[in-house]
Amino acid sequence: MRTRLLLAAFSLFTCPQLYGADSWPGFRGPTADGHATSKNAPTKWSEKENVAWKTAIHGKGWSSPVVLGDQVWVTTADEVLDPNPKPVKGGPPANPVKEVNYFAVCVDRKSGKVLHDTKLHTDQKPQYCHPFNSFASPTPFIEGDRLYAHFGSPGTFCVDTGTGKVLWERTDLKCDHFRGAASSPVVYGDLLYLVLDGADFQFVTALDKRTGKTVWTTDRKIKYSTDNGDYKKAYGTPALFAVGGQPWLVCPSAECTMAYDPKTGAELWRLTHGGMNGAARPVMANGLMYLTSGHTGKLLAVKPEGLSGPVSKDAVAWQLAKNVSTRPSLLVAGDRLFMISDNGIASCVETATGKVVWSERLDGEFSSSPVLAGGNVYFCNQIGKTFVVRADADSYTLVTENRLDGGFMASPAMAGDELFLRTKTHLYAIGKK
Repeated sequence: MRTRLLLAAFSLFTCPQLYGADSWPGFRGPTADGHATSKNAPTKWSEKENVAWKTAIHGKGWSSPVVLGDQVWVTTADEVLDPNPKPVKGGPPANPVKEVNYFAVCVDRKSGKVLHDTKLHTDQKPQYCHPFNSFASPTPFIEGDRLYAHFGSPGTFCVDTGTGKVLWERTDLKCDHFRGAASSPVVYGDLLYLVLDGADFQFVTALDKRTGKTVWTTDRKIKYSTDNGDYKKAYGTPALFAVGGQPWLVCPSAECTMAYDPKTGAELWRLTHGGMNGAARPVMANGLMYLTSGHTGKLLAVKPEGLSGPVSKDAVAWQLAKNVSTRPSLLVAGDRLFMISDNGIASCVETATGKVVWSERLDGEFSSSPVLAGGNVYFCNQIGKTFVVRADADSYTLVTENRLDGGFMASPAMAGDELFLRTKTHLYAIGKK
């Protein structure tokens, strides 16, 4: 039974033949699980070694690069500061930003030259965004001649990748992110999926990607354990799976993870696990679905067979509550699951049992999600270091430790044998010139 359930995220939904090994269309790549097919991925670099090009990106944005053909895209935001910010009673701290300008930036893959720098939107009354976050944290999605750039409540935009012109926009999907948005958009078929989990409203919606019109919207209807809106917000990106012929749109949130019918938005099941600020994207491998509970620090391995309605505890095959990722997503390679905690503890566990194979403290703190390429796991930290670690070793085995100026909030992208890294200030292509 479980052999038939060995379905990775997007295995039936992203049509991999449209993307292939030479592209990275959205958050966590063509298969949405951090896997790259490169056999000759670069493992050693510095500011002076193996940098094909380095391009400055204006503004502030933690979105990851996406790659298709000869184009590499990121989103960013320019902030205009308020010299006299005023706090709102009962709300977040005083907003130091009085205006935000949102951009989609296209860089030539071969040269690093900026091809398009399209201003998408100006928000003259921006919500508060925590300094740790950015106004441009959600990773865009690219396919064919279109880029879908999402910034949460401030707006969602469809951009012609040839001209850089905006084809349609939606700025009416509102919630109070309270600390800023981070959930990335997902595309399958003719639909664009968005999750908006704010302090006030929490909902999932599907748009017609051709026109931007709403196809369906589903309220999360979570019975929270508190009225504090700060505990209701979440940052998770949806994952698409198919189990027993039934497609699932799996959407983490605060306190719960739910699955919806991708065509209608009808809720299929929900797992209550507690927690807040959920960000890690679920993955499916070896007959189990792996997800985290956010800041309660639990990793759960869930048996997908027969899930329906409220999910009982019996559906959880095992759970782990030590050194679990909150912000970085999970990575499965063979029968091993890899994760990096926010405070820098890398762990390798058995996917079948949750037994810890090894655990190692790395340097710094982490927000970036790991990727797998050439048998190695790449962990990028917030001070600019990347640790390349063997995926098949029974103990922590460091291949190389690399350093670039700036730090990593964005996750890596790998297309062909090129590694694309975004620091807080620049976009890099790592590989041969």
